[in-house]
Amino acid sequence: MDDTNVERGQTTARRQRAAIALVQVLGLAVWFSVSAVVPSLRQSWGISTSGAVWLTGATQLGFVVGAVGSTALNLADRITAQVLLAMSAASAAVCTVVLALFADGMATALPLRFLTGVCLAGVYPVGMKLMASWAPSTGRGLALGVLIGALTLGSILPQLINGFGDLPWPTVLLVASALGGLGALIALVFVRPGPHLARGTGTPHPRYALTMFTQRGPLLTNLGYFGHMWELYALWTWLPIFLLASPTAQELPGSVGLVVFATMGLFGVAGCLLGGWGADRFGRSRAAVIALAVSGTCCLLSPLAFHAGPALLVLFCAVWGASVIADSGVFSTSLSETADPHYVGTALTAQTAIGFALTVISIQLVPLLANAVGWQYAFLLLVPGPVMGARAMQALGSRVPNTTPAASDEPS
Repeated sequence: MDDTNVERGQTTARRQRAAIALVQVLGLAVWFSVSAVVPSLRQSWGISTSGAVWLTGATQLGFVVGAVGSTALNLADRITAQVLLAMSAASAAVCTVVLALFADGMATALPLRFLTGVCLAGVYPVGMKLMASWAPSTGRGLALGVLIGALTLGSILPQLINGFGDLPWPTVLLVASALGGLGALIALVFVRPGPHLARGTGTPHPRYALTMFTQRGPLLTNLGYFGHMWELYALWTWLPIFLLASPTAQELPGSVGLVVFATMGLFGVAGCLLGGWGADRFGRSRAAVIALAVSGTCCLLSPLAFHAGPALLVLFCAVWGASVIADSGVFSTSLSETADPHYVGTALTAQTAIGFALTVISIQLVPLLANAVGWQYAFLLLVPGPVMGARAMQALGSRVPNTTPAASDEPS
């Protein structure tokens, strides 16, 4: 009987993890939906390069504002997780539908992209908490690797939608919105919280977003994550332009959108799974350091790859796409194990809020550097991120054990 109950519990956990991952893929399809159609929007609306930057930057800023608000109110620990997840995904989809049907310029698009980002702050961090709740500490690295793989696939999905033909830009946005709405429905009907994390206290404790930086484990984990984020979203945002500017752009297999989806999306998912497995097998810090070292090396070699032949350039992007995201789940796992278990949702949301604020800066700076020295050298700006992140995670490995804090620990 006991064996039957254990097997039934494992089956339930697998189904829940799969459902949560699916919600992330579908719900986050709207994130970079506008970025995928920027060339069409530049023709339709006559927007400048700086305007195109803000179509992504507004979403990132909205995410930061939403995450900060969620952190201050402890929403991720006070509202039923699947309800918050479903409402957030549905709201982001509605914002994108409104943009597709009614926006006729930047004055309408920017507020809608900002609101989309606010809503997405209830999709990604809450998904992390739910996934961690269905994974014991020994397998949490791989579980969160699956979640980050789902985020990667969802974020790059609009490139696939747009890569299959010269679709009108509203059609791309409406397809992404439909996927987001389906994700909200799945979250509401199928997703439930698991047994492996303590329930929130119900009492707001916004100071924990600052208190965790006085604790060595969360501090070093967050520094590693911030270095990772400095690189990640700037690469995802500007890689299509980097590829289009390369001398071999016309020789790439398929469209640039399909190349980006394959190298950043599919290889990114593989990198997430490998990074999560490595975090469970070899330790959180070692897995993160290896991924950061590889992606940082890609940053350094990007000027050489710019002039490489099409096959070598695609291979280079595949390695970069796998390594740049492989460590993302490692940081979430490490923070879920070193932060106060009653405020894991708050800690994860605060971590992502600050990390995404950094992405706004790096996303803005890359094209400025490209205008000054050319796209060949633009990604050198990203090198300090993985360097700082690797040093922080090395320090974490030598000082902080990979154990979960006692459930009785309360924040001071």
